[in-house]
Amino acid sequence: MEIIIYVLLGLAIGVLIGRFLLRSLLKKQEIAAQNKVKRILKEAEQEAEMLKKNRLLEAKEKFLHLKAEHEREVNQKNNTINQKENSLRQKEQSLNSKLEQVNREKQELDNVKKNLDRQIELNNKKQDEVEHLKTQHIKQLETIAGLSADEAKEQLVNNLREEARSKAMIQIKDIVDEAKLTASKEAKKVVIQTIQRTATESAIENTVSIFNIENDEIKGRVIGREGRNIRALEAATGVEIIVDDTPEAIILSGFDPVRREIARLALHRLVTDGRIHPARIEEVVAKTKKQIEDEIVEIGERTVIDLGIHGLHPELIRMVGRMRYRSSYGQNLLQHSREVANFCATMAAELGLNVKLAKRAGLLHDIGKVPDDNPELPHAILGMQLAEKYKEHPEVCNAIGAHHDEIEMTSLISPIVQACDAISGARPGARREVVESYIKRLKELEELALSYPGVEKTFAIQAGRELRVVVESEKVTDSQAEILAADISNRIQTEMTYPGQIKVTVIRETRSVSFAK
Repeated sequence: MEIIIYVLLGLAIGVLIGRFLLRSLLKKQEIAAQNKVKRILKEAEQEAEMLKKNRLLEAKEKFLHLKAEHEREVNQKNNTINQKENSLRQKEQSLNSKLEQVNREKQELDNVKKNLDRQIELNNKKQDEVEHLKTQHIKQLETIAGLSADEAKEQLVNNLREEARSKAMIQIKDIVDEAKLTASKEAKKVVIQTIQRTATESAIENTVSIFNIENDEIKGRVIGREGRNIRALEAATGVEIIVDDTPEAIILSGFDPVRREIARLALHRLVTDGRIHPARIEEVVAKTKKQIEDEIVEIGERTVIDLGIHGLHPELIRMVGRMRYRSSYGQNLLQHSREVANFCATMAAELGLNVKLAKRAGLLHDIGKVPDDNPELPHAILGMQLAEKYKEHPEVCNAIGAHHDEIEMTSLISPIVQACDAISGARPGARREVVESYIKRLKELEELALSYPGVEKTFAIQAGRELRVVVESEKVTDSQAEILAADISNRIQTEMTYPGQIKVTVIRETRSVSFAK
Protein backbone atom coordinates (compact mmCIF):
# COMPACT_ATOMS: atom_id res chain seq x y z
CA MET A 1 0.00 0.00 0.00
CA GLU A 2 2.80 2.37 0.81
CA ILE A 3 4.40 1.56 -2.51
CA ILE A 4 1.28 2.59 -4.35
CA ILE A 5 1.18 5.85 -2.39
CA TYR A 6 4.83 6.57 -3.26
CA VAL A 7 4.16 5.79 -6.89
CA LEU A 8 1.16 8.09 -7.06
CA LEU A 9 3.10 10.80 -5.26
CA GLY A 10 5.92 10.47 -7.81
CA LEU A 11 3.47 10.70 -10.66
CA ALA A 12 1.93 13.84 -9.21
CA ILE A 13 5.32 15.46 -8.78
CA GLY A 14 6.23 14.46 -12.39
CA VAL A 15 3.02 16.01 -13.67
CA LEU A 16 3.71 19.26 -11.81
CA ILE A 17 7.26 19.40 -13.11
CA GLY A 18 6.03 18.68 -16.71
CA ARG A 19 3.43 21.43 -16.55
CA PHE A 20 6.07 23.86 -15.26
CA LEU A 21 8.45 22.94 -18.04
CA LEU A 22 5.67 23.15 -20.65
CA ARG A 23 4.59 26.56 -19.41
CA SER A 24 8.13 27.89 -19.51
CA LEU A 25 8.57 26.47 -23.04
CA LEU A 26 5.37 28.11 -24.26
CA LYS A 27 6.48 31.38 -22.68
CA LYS A 28 9.77 31.24 -24.53
CA GLN A 29 7.96 30.43 -27.84
CA GLU A 30 5.52 33.34 -27.33
CA ILE A 31 8.40 35.74 -26.71
CA ALA A 32 10.21 34.41 -29.80
CA ALA A 33 7.05 34.78 -31.91
CA GLN A 34 6.55 38.39 -30.71
CA ASN A 35 10.14 39.20 -31.56
CA LYS A 36 9.71 37.61 -34.98
CA VAL A 37 6.53 39.62 -35.59
CA LYS A 38 8.29 42.83 -34.61
CA ARG A 39 11.15 42.00 -36.94
CA ILE A 40 8.77 41.22 -39.83
CA LEU A 41 6.83 44.48 -39.25
CA LYS A 42 10.06 46.45 -39.23
CA GLU A 43 11.21 44.79 -42.46
CA ALA A 44 7.80 45.46 -44.07
CA GLU A 45 7.97 49.14 -43.07
CA GLN A 46 11.44 49.40 -44.58
CA GLU A 47 10.34 47.66 -47.78
CA ALA A 48 7.22 49.89 -48.04
CA GLU A 49 9.42 52.95 -47.64
CA MET A 50 11.66 51.70 -50.46
CA LEU A 51 8.64 51.01 -52.72
CA LYS A 52 7.26 54.46 -51.97
CA LYS A 53 10.55 56.07 -52.96
CA ASN A 54 10.72 53.97 -56.16
CA ARG A 55 7.13 54.88 -57.15
CA LEU A 56 7.83 58.55 -56.58
CA LEU A 57 10.90 58.32 -58.78
CA GLU A 58 8.92 56.53 -61.53
CA ALA A 59 6.12 59.10 -61.32
CA LYS A 60 8.62 61.94 -61.62
CA GLU A 61 10.28 60.29 -64.65
CA LYS A 62 6.89 59.71 -66.35
CA PHE A 63 5.85 63.30 -65.66
CA LEU A 64 9.08 64.60 -67.16
CA HIS A 65 8.60 62.33 -70.20
CA LEU A 66 4.98 63.46 -70.77
CA LYS A 67 6.03 67.06 -70.32
CA ALA A 68 8.72 66.65 -72.96
CA GLU A 69 6.25 65.03 -75.40
CA HIS A 70 3.71 67.78 -74.82
CA GLU A 71 6.30 70.46 -75.46
CA ARG A 72 7.35 68.65 -78.64
CA GLU A 73 3.71 68.46 -79.91
CA VAL A 74 3.17 72.12 -79.08
CA ASN A 75 6.29 73.02 -81.03
CA GLN A 76 5.14 70.93 -84.01
CA LYS A 77 1.69 72.57 -84.01
CA ASN A 78 3.28 75.99 -83.78
CA ASN A 79 5.51 75.16 -86.74
CA THR A 80 2.44 73.94 -88.73
CA ILE A 81 0.53 77.12 -87.91
CA ASN A 82 3.48 79.24 -88.97
CA GLN A 83 3.74 77.34 -92.25
CA LYS A 84 -0.01 77.79 -92.97
CA GLU A 85 0.25 81.50 -92.16
CA ASN A 86 3.13 81.83 -94.58
CA SER A 87 1.16 79.93 -97.25
CA LEU A 88 -1.89 82.17 -96.72
CA ARG A 89 0.29 85.26 -97.02
CA GLN A 90 1.68 83.94 -100.31
CA LYS A 91 -1.84 83.15 -101.62
CA GLU A 92 -3.02 86.60 -100.59
CA GLN A 93 -0.15 88.18 -102.48
CA SER A 94 -0.92 85.99 -105.53
CA LEU A 95 -4.61 86.96 -105.42
CA ASN A 96 -3.75 90.61 -105.19
CA SER A 97 -1.50 90.32 -108.23
CA LYS A 98 -4.25 88.47 -110.15
CA LEU A 99 -6.79 91.12 -109.14
CA GLU A 100 -4.52 93.81 -110.49
CA GLN A 101 -4.16 91.83 -113.73
CA VAL A 102 -7.95 91.46 -114.01
CA ASN A 103 -8.40 95.19 -113.56
CA ARG A 104 -5.90 95.83 -116.31
CA GLU A 105 -7.68 93.37 -118.62
CA LYS A 106 -11.02 95.01 -117.81
CA GLN A 107 -9.66 98.38 -118.85
CA GLU A 108 -8.39 96.85 -122.07
CA LEU A 109 -11.81 95.27 -122.73
CA ASP A 110 -13.52 98.61 -122.15
CA ASN A 111 -11.22 100.15 -124.71
CA VAL A 112 -11.96 97.34 -127.17
CA LYS A 113 -15.70 97.78 -126.59
CA LYS A 114 -15.47 101.47 -127.36
CA ASN A 115 -13.61 100.69 -130.58
CA LEU A 116 -16.23 98.11 -131.54
CA ASP A 117 -19.06 100.56 -130.91
CA ARG A 118 -17.39 103.04 -133.22
CA GLN A 119 -16.90 100.35 -135.88
CA ILE A 120 -20.58 99.28 -135.58
CA GLU A 121 -21.69 102.87 -136.16
CA LEU A 122 -19.49 103.05 -139.24
CA ASN A 123 -20.82 99.69 -140.51
CA ASN A 124 -24.41 100.84 -140.03
CA LYS A 125 -23.72 103.89 -142.14
CA LYS A 126 -22.07 101.74 -144.81
CA GLN A 127 -25.00 99.29 -144.72
CA ASP A 128 -27.46 102.11 -145.34
CA GLU A 129 -25.40 103.17 -148.33
CA VAL A 130 -25.30 99.57 -149.62
CA GLU A 131 -29.09 99.23 -149.28
CA HIS A 132 -29.55 102.43 -151.22
CA LEU A 133 -27.24 101.22 -154.00
CA LYS A 134 -28.98 97.83 -154.02
CA THR A 135 -32.39 99.48 -154.48
CA GLN A 136 -31.09 101.51 -157.39
CA HIS A 137 -29.50 98.39 -158.95
CA ILE A 138 -32.78 96.42 -158.67
CA LYS A 139 -34.69 99.20 -160.36
CA GLN A 140 -32.18 99.20 -163.20
CA LEU A 141 -32.46 95.39 -163.59
CA GLU A 142 -36.27 95.58 -163.64
CA THR A 143 -36.08 98.16 -166.39
CA ILE A 144 -33.64 96.04 -168.45
CA ALA A 145 -35.38 92.62 -167.93
CA GLY A 146 -38.96 93.82 -168.16
CA LEU A 147 -39.85 91.83 -164.95
CA SER A 148 -40.66 93.06 -161.49
CA ALA A 149 -38.60 91.90 -158.52
CA ASP A 150 -41.50 89.81 -157.14
CA GLU A 151 -41.95 87.97 -160.44
CA ALA A 152 -38.23 87.24 -160.70
CA LYS A 153 -38.20 85.98 -157.11
CA GLU A 154 -41.15 83.70 -157.80
CA GLN A 155 -39.45 82.17 -160.84
CA LEU A 156 -36.22 81.67 -158.89
CA VAL A 157 -38.05 80.13 -155.92
CA ASN A 158 -39.92 77.68 -158.17
CA ASN A 159 -36.71 76.60 -159.88
CA LEU A 160 -34.94 76.21 -156.55
CA ARG A 161 -37.89 74.32 -155.06
CA GLU A 162 -37.88 71.72 -157.85
CA GLU A 163 -34.11 71.35 -157.68
CA ALA A 164 -34.21 71.06 -153.85
CA ARG A 165 -37.02 68.51 -154.00
CA SER A 166 -35.13 66.22 -156.36
CA LYS A 167 -31.91 66.58 -154.33
CA ALA A 168 -33.83 66.02 -151.10
CA MET A 169 -35.42 62.81 -152.43
CA ILE A 170 -31.98 61.52 -153.44
CA GLN A 171 -30.51 62.49 -150.07
CA ILE A 172 -33.46 61.03 -148.15
CA LYS A 173 -33.10 57.77 -150.07
CA ASP A 174 -29.37 57.63 -149.27
CA ILE A 175 -29.99 58.41 -145.59
CA VAL A 176 -32.79 55.85 -145.33
CA ASP A 177 -30.66 53.20 -147.05
CA GLU A 178 -27.73 53.90 -144.75
CA ALA A 179 -29.96 53.92 -141.65
CA LYS A 180 -31.57 50.66 -142.75
CA LEU A 181 -28.16 49.05 -143.21
CA THR A 182 -26.79 50.13 -139.81
CA ALA A 183 -29.99 49.95 -137.76
CA SER A 184 -31.13 46.67 -139.27
CA LYS A 185 -27.70 45.16 -138.74
CA GLU A 186 -27.52 46.20 -135.08
CA ALA A 187 -31.14 45.26 -134.38
CA LYS A 188 -30.72 41.83 -135.98
CA LYS A 189 -27.54 41.33 -133.99
CA VAL A 190 -29.29 42.08 -130.68
CA VAL A 191 -32.36 39.99 -131.55
CA ILE A 192 -30.28 37.01 -132.71
CA GLN A 193 -28.13 37.13 -129.59
CA THR A 194 -31.28 37.32 -127.45
CA ILE A 195 -32.92 34.35 -129.17
CA GLN A 196 -29.76 32.22 -129.15
CA ARG A 197 -29.14 32.83 -125.44
CA THR A 198 -32.66 31.81 -124.35
CA ALA A 199 -33.72 28.17 -124.37
CA THR A 200 -37.44 27.73 -125.01
CA GLU A 201 -39.95 24.95 -125.44
CA SER A 202 -42.59 24.58 -128.14
CA ALA A 203 -45.85 23.81 -126.38
CA ILE A 204 -49.39 23.87 -127.77
CA GLU A 205 -52.33 23.96 -125.36
CA ASN A 206 -55.82 22.89 -126.30
CA THR A 207 -59.33 22.99 -124.88
CA VAL A 208 -59.71 19.27 -124.22
CA SER A 209 -58.24 17.04 -121.49
CA ILE A 210 -58.24 13.25 -121.66
CA PHE A 211 -58.81 11.25 -118.44
CA ASN A 212 -57.56 7.70 -118.87
CA ILE A 213 -59.29 4.87 -116.99
CA GLU A 214 -58.37 1.24 -116.48
CA ASN A 215 -61.55 -0.26 -117.91
CA ASP A 216 -64.90 0.81 -119.29
CA GLU A 217 -66.79 -0.37 -116.21
CA ILE A 218 -65.73 2.83 -114.43
CA LYS A 219 -67.67 4.87 -116.99
CA GLY A 220 -70.96 3.57 -115.62
CA ARG A 221 -69.98 4.51 -112.06
CA VAL A 222 -68.97 7.98 -113.23
CA ILE A 223 -72.30 8.46 -115.01
CA GLY A 224 -74.30 7.17 -112.02
CA ARG A 225 -77.97 6.29 -111.77
CA GLU A 226 -79.84 8.27 -114.44
CA GLY A 227 -76.70 10.39 -114.93
CA ARG A 228 -76.83 12.05 -111.50
CA ASN A 229 -73.10 11.66 -110.84
CA ILE A 230 -71.98 13.20 -114.12
CA ARG A 231 -74.50 16.07 -113.74
CA ALA A 232 -73.23 16.77 -110.22
CA LEU A 233 -69.63 16.73 -111.46
CA GLU A 234 -70.41 19.07 -114.36
CA ALA A 235 -72.32 21.45 -112.08
CA ALA A 236 -69.51 21.54 -109.49
CA THR A 237 -66.64 22.02 -111.95
CA GLY A 238 -68.24 23.91 -114.85
CA VAL A 239 -66.67 21.48 -117.35
CA GLU A 240 -68.46 19.35 -119.94
CA ILE A 241 -67.72 15.63 -119.34
CA ILE A 242 -68.04 13.46 -122.45
CA VAL A 243 -68.38 9.73 -121.92
CA ASP A 244 -68.56 8.10 -125.37
CA ASP A 245 -67.26 5.01 -127.14
CA THR A 246 -63.63 6.10 -126.82
CA PRO A 247 -61.96 3.10 -125.17
CA GLU A 248 -60.59 3.57 -121.65
CA ALA A 249 -60.90 7.38 -121.77
CA ILE A 250 -63.21 10.16 -120.55
CA ILE A 251 -63.02 13.54 -122.31
CA LEU A 252 -63.13 16.77 -120.27
CA SER A 253 -64.05 19.74 -122.45
CA GLY A 254 -63.92 23.40 -121.45
CA PHE A 255 -62.20 26.66 -122.37
CA ASP A 256 -60.99 27.34 -118.81
CA PRO A 257 -57.85 25.25 -118.13
CA VAL A 258 -58.20 25.76 -114.37
CA ARG A 259 -61.65 24.19 -114.36
CA ARG A 260 -60.44 21.32 -116.56
CA GLU A 261 -57.56 20.64 -114.17
CA ILE A 262 -59.91 20.72 -111.15
CA ALA A 263 -62.25 18.31 -112.93
CA ARG A 264 -59.39 15.97 -113.88
CA LEU A 265 -57.93 15.83 -110.37
CA ALA A 266 -61.36 15.46 -108.73
CA LEU A 267 -62.29 12.65 -111.12
CA HIS A 268 -58.97 10.93 -110.40
CA ARG A 269 -59.63 11.09 -106.64
CA LEU A 270 -63.17 9.83 -107.01
CA VAL A 271 -62.17 6.88 -109.20
CA THR A 272 -59.26 6.00 -106.89
CA ASP A 273 -61.45 6.21 -103.78
CA GLY A 274 -64.34 4.31 -105.38
CA ARG A 275 -67.07 6.27 -103.60
CA ILE A 276 -68.83 8.25 -106.34
CA HIS A 277 -72.07 10.02 -105.40
CA PRO A 278 -73.22 13.68 -105.51
CA ALA A 279 -72.31 14.54 -101.90
CA ARG A 280 -68.86 12.99 -102.23
CA ILE A 281 -68.37 14.74 -105.59
CA GLU A 282 -69.06 18.16 -104.05
CA GLU A 283 -66.68 17.44 -101.17
CA VAL A 284 -63.84 16.26 -103.44
CA VAL A 285 -64.29 19.17 -105.88
CA ALA A 286 -64.12 21.68 -102.99
CA LYS A 287 -60.88 20.11 -101.70
CA THR A 288 -59.43 20.02 -105.20
CA LYS A 289 -60.21 23.71 -105.74
CA LYS A 290 -58.35 24.53 -102.51
CA GLN A 291 -55.41 22.40 -103.65
CA ILE A 292 -55.30 24.11 -107.05
CA GLU A 293 -55.36 27.57 -105.43
CA ASP A 294 -52.41 26.56 -103.23
CA GLU A 295 -50.58 25.20 -106.29
CA ILE A 296 -51.25 28.45 -108.17
CA VAL A 297 -49.59 30.49 -105.40
CA GLU A 298 -46.70 28.01 -105.25
CA ILE A 299 -46.21 28.19 -109.04
CA GLY A 300 -46.19 32.01 -108.91
CA GLU A 301 -43.66 32.07 -106.07
CA ARG A 302 -41.43 29.52 -107.80
CA THR A 303 -41.60 31.51 -111.04
CA VAL A 304 -40.53 34.82 -109.48
CA ILE A 305 -37.76 33.04 -107.54
CA ASP A 306 -36.48 31.36 -110.72
CA LEU A 307 -36.44 34.70 -112.54
CA GLY A 308 -34.85 36.55 -109.61
CA ILE A 309 -37.72 39.06 -109.26
CA HIS A 310 -38.20 40.46 -105.75
CA GLY A 311 -40.83 42.61 -104.02
CA LEU A 312 -43.77 41.51 -106.19
CA HIS A 313 -47.21 42.01 -104.60
CA PRO A 314 -48.80 38.71 -103.37
CA GLU A 315 -51.83 39.24 -105.60
CA LEU A 316 -49.59 39.67 -108.66
CA ILE A 317 -47.73 36.49 -107.64
CA ARG A 318 -51.08 34.65 -107.56
CA MET A 319 -51.93 35.99 -111.03
CA VAL A 320 -48.55 34.83 -112.32
CA GLY A 321 -49.39 31.35 -111.00
CA ARG A 322 -52.78 31.43 -112.75
CA MET A 323 -50.95 32.04 -116.04
CA ARG A 324 -49.98 28.37 -115.90
CA TYR A 325 -53.61 27.52 -116.68
CA ARG A 326 -54.13 30.16 -119.41
CA SER A 327 -53.20 30.01 -123.09
CA SER A 328 -52.94 32.50 -125.95
CA TYR A 329 -53.32 31.18 -129.51
CA GLY A 330 -52.52 27.76 -128.06
CA GLN A 331 -49.32 28.98 -126.34
CA ASN A 332 -49.12 28.50 -122.56
CA LEU A 333 -49.29 31.98 -121.03
CA LEU A 334 -46.85 31.35 -118.17
CA GLN A 335 -44.28 29.77 -120.49
CA HIS A 336 -44.73 32.71 -122.89
CA SER A 337 -44.33 35.28 -120.09
CA ARG A 338 -41.21 33.58 -118.68
CA GLU A 339 -39.79 33.47 -122.19
CA VAL A 340 -40.51 37.18 -122.77
CA ALA A 341 -38.97 38.03 -119.37
CA ASN A 342 -35.74 36.24 -120.29
CA PHE A 343 -35.74 37.84 -123.76
CA CYS A 344 -36.22 41.30 -122.21
CA ALA A 345 -33.43 40.76 -119.68
CA THR A 346 -31.00 39.67 -122.39
CA MET A 347 -31.93 42.50 -124.76
CA ALA A 348 -31.78 45.12 -121.98
CA ALA A 349 -28.32 43.87 -120.99
CA GLU A 350 -27.15 44.14 -124.62
CA LEU A 351 -28.48 47.72 -124.82
CA GLY A 352 -27.17 48.79 -121.39
CA LEU A 353 -30.62 49.30 -119.79
CA ASN A 354 -32.09 48.26 -116.42
CA VAL A 355 -32.19 44.44 -116.61
CA LYS A 356 -34.37 43.96 -113.50
CA LEU A 357 -37.10 46.35 -114.68
CA ALA A 358 -37.06 44.83 -118.17
CA LYS A 359 -37.43 41.29 -116.78
CA ARG A 360 -40.24 42.43 -114.45
CA ALA A 361 -42.12 44.11 -117.31
CA GLY A 362 -41.66 41.04 -119.53
CA LEU A 363 -43.13 38.72 -116.91
CA LEU A 364 -46.14 40.97 -116.21
CA HIS A 365 -46.88 42.17 -119.77
CA ASP A 366 -49.84 39.76 -120.25
CA ILE A 367 -51.12 39.89 -116.66
CA GLY A 368 -54.33 41.45 -117.97
CA LYS A 369 -55.32 38.13 -119.60
CA VAL A 370 -55.68 36.40 -116.20
CA PRO A 371 -58.67 38.18 -114.54
CA ASP A 372 -62.12 37.19 -115.71
CA ASP A 373 -63.70 40.58 -114.99
CA ASN A 374 -63.60 43.77 -117.11
CA PRO A 375 -63.91 41.92 -120.45
CA GLU A 376 -64.57 45.22 -122.26
CA LEU A 377 -61.00 46.49 -121.65
CA PRO A 378 -58.00 45.40 -123.78
CA HIS A 379 -55.76 43.08 -121.79
CA ALA A 380 -52.82 45.50 -122.08
CA ILE A 381 -54.79 48.37 -120.49
CA LEU A 382 -56.23 46.06 -117.82
CA GLY A 383 -52.75 44.75 -117.03
CA MET A 384 -51.43 48.30 -116.74
CA GLN A 385 -54.23 49.21 -114.32
CA LEU A 386 -53.46 46.14 -112.19
CA ALA A 387 -49.76 47.01 -112.12
CA GLU A 388 -50.55 50.59 -111.09
CA LYS A 389 -52.94 49.29 -108.42
CA TYR A 390 -50.20 47.18 -106.86
CA LYS A 391 -47.59 50.00 -106.95
CA GLU A 392 -45.36 48.76 -109.77
CA HIS A 393 -42.70 51.02 -111.30
CA PRO A 394 -44.09 53.57 -113.84
CA GLU A 395 -41.81 52.23 -116.59
CA VAL A 396 -43.14 48.70 -115.99
CA CYS A 397 -46.75 49.98 -116.12
CA ASN A 398 -46.08 51.84 -119.37
CA ALA A 399 -44.43 48.79 -120.94
CA ILE A 400 -47.45 46.64 -120.04
CA GLY A 401 -49.95 49.16 -121.44
CA ALA A 402 -47.98 49.97 -124.60
CA HIS A 403 -46.89 46.51 -125.78
CA HIS A 404 -49.84 46.47 -128.25
CA ASP A 405 -49.71 50.27 -128.93
CA GLU A 406 -52.85 51.03 -126.87
CA ILE A 407 -50.96 53.92 -125.23
CA GLU A 408 -47.86 55.92 -126.11
CA MET A 409 -44.47 54.52 -125.13
CA THR A 410 -42.58 56.72 -122.64
CA SER A 411 -39.52 54.59 -121.82
CA LEU A 412 -36.97 52.44 -123.66
CA ILE A 413 -38.20 49.31 -121.87
CA SER A 414 -41.60 49.53 -123.64
CA PRO A 415 -40.35 48.81 -127.19
CA ILE A 416 -38.12 46.04 -125.81
CA VAL A 417 -41.16 44.31 -124.25
CA GLN A 418 -43.11 44.75 -127.49
CA ALA A 419 -40.28 43.30 -129.58
CA CYS A 420 -39.70 40.35 -127.22
CA ASP A 421 -43.44 39.61 -127.10
CA ALA A 422 -43.44 39.46 -130.91
CA ILE A 423 -40.33 37.23 -130.92
CA SER A 424 -41.89 34.78 -128.47
CA GLY A 425 -45.22 34.64 -130.29
CA ALA A 426 -43.79 34.53 -133.81
CA ARG A 427 -41.19 31.77 -133.39
CA PRO A 428 -42.08 28.48 -135.11
CA GLY A 429 -44.14 26.12 -132.99
CA ALA A 430 -45.08 28.71 -130.38
CA ARG A 431 -48.66 29.33 -131.47
CA ARG A 432 -51.24 27.81 -133.69
CA GLU A 433 -53.49 29.73 -136.02
CA VAL A 434 -56.86 28.78 -137.39
CA VAL A 435 -56.65 28.08 -141.12
CA GLU A 436 -59.57 30.37 -141.97
CA SER A 437 -58.10 33.37 -140.14
CA TYR A 438 -54.68 32.65 -141.65
CA ILE A 439 -56.03 32.64 -145.22
CA LYS A 440 -58.12 35.73 -144.47
CA ARG A 441 -55.07 37.61 -143.26
CA LEU A 442 -53.09 36.73 -146.42
CA LYS A 443 -55.95 37.86 -148.65
CA GLU A 444 -56.25 41.16 -146.75
CA LEU A 445 -52.54 41.73 -147.24
CA GLU A 446 -52.75 41.25 -151.01
CA GLU A 447 -55.96 43.31 -151.36
CA LEU A 448 -54.44 46.18 -149.38
CA ALA A 449 -51.51 46.42 -151.79
CA LEU A 450 -53.73 46.01 -154.87
CA SER A 451 -55.74 49.09 -153.84
CA TYR A 452 -52.85 51.38 -154.89
CA PRO A 453 -52.76 52.70 -158.49
CA GLY A 454 -50.05 51.23 -160.68
CA VAL A 455 -49.93 47.91 -158.79
CA GLU A 456 -50.16 44.97 -161.20
CA LYS A 457 -49.85 41.87 -158.94
CA THR A 458 -49.27 41.06 -155.25
CA PHE A 459 -47.96 37.90 -153.59
CA ALA A 460 -48.04 37.13 -149.84
CA ILE A 461 -45.20 34.64 -149.22
CA GLN A 462 -43.30 33.08 -146.29
CA ALA A 463 -46.50 32.44 -144.32
CA GLY A 464 -47.48 36.09 -144.58
CA ARG A 465 -44.11 37.42 -143.37
CA GLU A 466 -43.31 39.04 -146.75
CA LEU A 467 -45.46 40.88 -149.28
CA ARG A 468 -44.13 41.27 -152.82
CA VAL A 469 -45.75 43.98 -154.95
CA VAL A 470 -45.22 44.06 -158.73
CA VAL A 471 -45.91 47.49 -160.28
CA GLU A 472 -46.24 48.68 -163.86
CA SER A 473 -43.02 50.39 -164.94
CA GLU A 474 -44.90 52.87 -167.17
CA LYS A 475 -47.02 54.19 -164.27
CA VAL A 476 -44.61 54.02 -161.31
CA THR A 477 -41.10 55.47 -161.30
CA ASP A 478 -38.19 54.29 -159.16
CA SER A 479 -38.61 57.12 -156.65
CA GLN A 480 -42.36 56.47 -156.47
CA ALA A 481 -41.67 52.78 -155.81
CA GLU A 482 -39.76 53.74 -152.64
CA ILE A 483 -42.67 55.91 -151.50
CA LEU A 484 -45.17 53.13 -152.33
CA ALA A 485 -43.28 50.59 -150.20
CA ALA A 486 -43.28 52.99 -147.25
CA ASP A 487 -47.01 53.78 -147.66
CA ILE A 488 -47.99 50.10 -147.80
CA SER A 489 -45.88 49.33 -144.70
CA ASN A 490 -47.53 52.18 -142.76
CA ARG A 491 -51.03 51.02 -143.73
CA ILE A 492 -50.27 47.44 -142.69
CA GLN A 493 -49.03 48.69 -139.30
CA THR A 494 -52.12 50.81 -138.66
CA GLU A 495 -54.88 48.61 -140.16
CA MET A 496 -53.82 45.01 -139.55
CA THR A 497 -52.91 42.75 -136.60
CA TYR A 498 -50.15 40.20 -137.17
CA PRO A 499 -47.31 38.49 -135.27
CA GLY A 500 -43.70 39.54 -135.84
CA GLN A 501 -43.02 41.79 -138.84
CA ILE A 502 -43.97 41.89 -142.53
CA LYS A 503 -41.42 42.76 -145.20
CA VAL A 504 -42.82 44.79 -148.14
CA THR A 505 -40.89 44.47 -151.43
CA VAL A 506 -41.92 46.60 -154.43
CA ILE A 507 -40.66 45.21 -157.76
CA ARG A 508 -40.44 47.44 -160.86
CA GLU A 509 -38.90 46.10 -164.04
CA THR A 510 -38.83 46.96 -167.74
CA ARG A 511 -38.87 44.16 -170.29
CA SER A 512 -38.00 44.52 -173.97
CA VAL A 513 -39.22 41.59 -176.11
CA SER A 514 -38.35 40.91 -179.74
CA PHE A 515 -38.86 37.87 -181.98
CA ALA A 516 -36.38 36.65 -184.58
CA LYS A 517 -38.17 35.20 -187.59
